Amino acid sequence: MHVATLGAFFLGSAAAAGCSGGPDPSALAGQGWTGSGVNSVSRPVAGAGVTAVTGLRPDGSLETAVFDLAGGRRLWTRPATMVGRLSGMGVQSPAVTGSPGKGLVTAVEPRKTGRWNAALVARDARTGDERWARPVDSTFGPVRCGPNVCLSEFTARENARFVALDPATGRPLWRTPGIAEVEHQDASRAVLFRMARQPSLEARDLRTGRTLWTFPVERALGSGVNLSGGWAFGVTAPSGGGPAGEMLVGYMAPYQARKGGSLSPYGFFGLRLADGRPVWTRKRLLRLYPSANPAVALFARQVGPRGGFGGFERLDPRTGRTTATLAADRAPRSLWWLSFPADLSKLGFVTQGRPGAAYQLRDGARVTDRALRTWSFCTMNPPELKITGMRGFYPVAALCAYDVATGRKAASPGAPPAWFTGSSDGWRVWRDERGAVHGVRDGRGSAPGMYGA
Repeated sequence: MHVATLGAFFLGSAAAAGCSGGPDPSALAGQGWTGSGVNSVSRPVAGAGVTAVTGLRPDGSLETAVFDLAGGRRLWTRPATMVGRLSGMGVQSPAVTGSPGKGLVTAVEPRKTGRWNAALVARDARTGDERWARPVDSTFGPVRCGPNVCLSEFTARENARFVALDPATGRPLWRTPGIAEVEHQDASRAVLFRMARQPSLEARDLRTGRTLWTFPVERALGSGVNLSGGWAFGVTAPSGGGPAGEMLVGYMAPYQARKGGSLSPYGFFGLRLADGRPVWTRKRLLRLYPSANPAVALFARQVGPRGGFGGFERLDPRTGRTTATLAADRAPRSLWWLSFPADLSKLGFVTQGRPGAAYQLRDGARVTDRALRTWSFCTMNPPELKITGMRGFYPVAALCAYDVATGRKAASPGAPPAWFTGSSDGWRVWRDERGAVHGVRDGRGSAPGMYGA
């Protein structure tokens, strides 16, 4: 998921002033583990028996920190950097590839090599020993794409390109011109979001780079889509019909180039993952935050013809049809933060330090349970990260539990819900608002969270 600005992040809800404090990391330790010694600022990434995150050191430099996934023991750290990363994309995460015992963690490190000031470096996931390095000029950072390591490089230049690298050697397997982001990947293919003037989705064979299908985003939402508003994608779990029934669900956020001007096209759409054929489109709906990945549970807010906010809706990610609604006048008149319980059965409005309100999504009935706990952002106004030589970066948002009846943070919150953290082979890993990393294994399989896989 990419969100260009914090303003876009909370568009569609009334944001109140930020709050301070947060859960004591020791309160979460009994439910799994809590990593120590790192101020994490990126989304943690799990795989190959480890979890890796980008941390901020006290001196303003960045580091890659790797933890044992089973017990939370910190395995190693190395210096990290960003070169060419857009601030609105947040701090990049490392990429984790391979299997336990044969895994690699790949990150951008500061390294002077000729005219290059940074390198993409792959290290053994357990020991941190270097396996290969590739000088980079500018990049948004590496990601896993199937068994490979992928990245856009030369992003600050006209000759930008997207490359897929052999994880064992770092040698290019294939490349394609332009800038792209991996939105879905499995053992044989990757779906790229090509970030161009006319953006498109493109499925590629991971071994050869052969294009399997292409879908222009403007075909769904109309001409003039602007990437500055942000975007999000997700793939639904296989249906009873198997992988052919998987849906790629996309969201493009609006952007207003000038005050009083019109908004760029925005809304949701669904494609068949197998061939890229469009199935449904819902224009002029805003995604709600925080919420699950669009492919897991899709929550939106209506926008009127003149730009005014309307009611709230829950959509079926497979069909785009509305399955639940809540009128706009059910929201409190005071400033509120949107929230959801762990099972996503209710929609809550948290008002800081005051009684809020919550409603059942199945029938719109008001919830009278004074013990109701819902989850929302820990703060709407996070401080800018003090990264040496870089401006405009913020930590990935953390989620806190609130007592709706009082508007206060819950004293013993436990782990954030799975719809926020996602899971990897049953492991859920997250960053709290103090920057500590936590992990718990409380399920099976893998599923995308709010920020993607």
